[in-house]
Parts: sequence; structure tokens; C-alpha cells
Amino acid sequence: MPLRRLGFLTIGLFDETDPRTGHETTLSLIELGEQLGFDSAWVRHRHLQYGISSPVAVLAAASQRTRRIELGTAVTPLGWENPLRLAEDLATVDILAGGRLNPGVSVGPPMRYDRVRHALYPDTGDVEDFGFTRVRRLLDLIRGEPAGDGDGTEGFETFSRRVQPHSPGLISRMWYGAGSLRSARWAGEQGMNLLTSSVVKAEEGSDFDEIQHSHIRAYRAHHPDGPEARVSQGLVVIPTDSATPEQRGRYEEYVRQRTPRTTAPQGPGRMLFARDLIGPSERIAEELTALAAFREVDEVAFALPFTFGHADYVQLLTDISTRLGPLLGWHPAD
Repeated sequence: MPLRRLGFLTIGLFDETDPRTGHETTLSLIELGEQLGFDSAWVRHRHLQYGISSPVAVLAAASQRTRRIELGTAVTPLGWENPLRLAEDLATVDILAGGRLNPGVSVGPPMRYDRVRHALYPDTGDVEDFGFTRVRRLLDLIRGEPAGDGDGTEGFETFSRRVQPHSPGLISRMWYGAGSLRSARWAGEQGMNLLTSSVVKAEEGSDFDEIQHSHIRAYRAHHPDGPEARVSQGLVVIPTDSATPEQRGRYEEYVRQRTPRTTAPQGPGRMLFARDLIGPSERIAEELTALAAFREVDEVAFALPFTFGHADYVQLLTDISTRLGPLLGWHPAD
């Protein structure tokens, strides 16, 4: 099917000695994405690293610099979050953005949990639930289920039973980042949208495309909307149409270094990585349309390589929007 919605994903790297410049660069990329007609811009979540640690705050700023492009997180690991506080933040930013926020979440213990639990959950680390229940709590609160047992006026203050502000449309724009068959099915059962990425759990084999395709099929089989349930695919694509010779050389070396991890499942979790797609847009379009998983979706959020520079990102976004996207049947937004 023709590509209907085109987005991009950035990690928002910054220099420890000059974090403002890095964050401003991320915001300028989102502004550029809107100018180029992209439908969505997504940011990753990175704790205790030199990437975006507070995507909700960054997207709040982005909402005031843009007017049309949708803004998402891909993804927010809920193990680091209090669902009630996060629901308040998400609803607030969605209101500020005029209903353009697309929060993506995932579950599981925080990364390197043994090294951060003393700071994150010093008193409750042994009893915290890092499973699907945490997502359901967030969804209920965003949906408007009671968060407290009292409302009305006390003295000069007025209280609400549900999270305020309440953004009615936000619940339909909640995404789950699934990398396993079980999590894809669960996301479908909850009626969430599905984010697939360049990493899957190799449970059923070692062919990335076949595994990702099975996840999409299982998700839609369990979703109330069936074949119409929304899925966004995230792969790394590196079009070189307008790249300089120096850029092409760096890009090819980047892909060469990452290729070994795509040949077989990695580690005890058997995580399997997709190939980075690099070259002229015509070749990338042919490779994408040959993928069964890509043929199942009509929206994507292509991931920008994490370690590239700003000029590289400008070139990639420009080539994706002006060359690759149209080859896939996409038309830029007005």
C-alpha cells in the first residue's frame, strides 16, 4: 500500500559541557521536519546519558515552535515513571500542542536497574511492578478514570477526581513499543497503537522481517480495529542522494560497523537487529517494498543514526522527504 504518513526519530544527543546547543538542535530538526512536510517527529528517551532525558519537556517546547507536525515519544520506559505524574505531564503537553502528542511507552525494569535503584526507588525497589499493570494504570488515568476519592470545593480550593487537565483525544494516540510476540498481542488487546522498531526478540526464528511481520499480524488479530489498527514501523534508512563524498564514506563505515549484529540474534535475550538501509533512494525504496512487514503498514518513523552531525541530519531529512518518501507513494503535508 502507498505510504500515508512519514515521520522521523531522533535521540537528541548533546555535549555535556553545552547541553543547550544540543537541545536547540533537536528543536530545529523538528521545525525543519514540519517545513519539509513530515507528518510526525519522535524523540527517544535516554536516562543518565547524553541524550534526551525529558522528552515531554522537549516536546512541550517543540509544540510552541510548530503548528502541524505530530510529536511523539518512542519510547518512554515506564519503569522510570510514576503513571499519575506522567499522565498529568502528557495531558498538559497535548493541550499545549493542540492535540498533536503521540506518547509511546514500554515496560520492564529500568536499564541498569541495580545501579540506579538506590536513587530511583530507595524504599520501594523490591515491590515496584514493572509489567503491563503500569501501562494500564497510565491508560486509565489518561482515559479519565478517578485518581482520587474526592472532588468539590474545600475552603478556597477546588479538587477533581481525575487527572487535570483532561485531554479527551489523547487516549486514542497512545502507542506501545513492542519487540516480542507477547507484547504485540497485549498492545492489540488494550486497543493501543503499535510501534515497531529495528529491534525484535528472535523467538520464532532468525529472519528479522518474518518476525516483525508476525508481530504486526498478531497485534491486529487481537485489536478491536483489526486490519485498521495503526502500526508505525521504525527502521534506519540512510539515503545518499545529495550526500557529499565525505558523508557517504562516513555513512558506509557506520553501517559496516553495525552490520555484524544483524546476522544473528544477540545475547541471552536473543535480540535481533534490522539491517540499516543505505544508498540512493531508489534502491532503498526497492528494499523496503520487498519487506513483508513494510507492506503491512502505511506509516513509518525512520530513525536517524544516533551519532551523526546536524548537517548530516538535514541532508537525510531532505532526501527522505523529497526523494524517498514520494517513491513510496507519500505526499508531504501542506
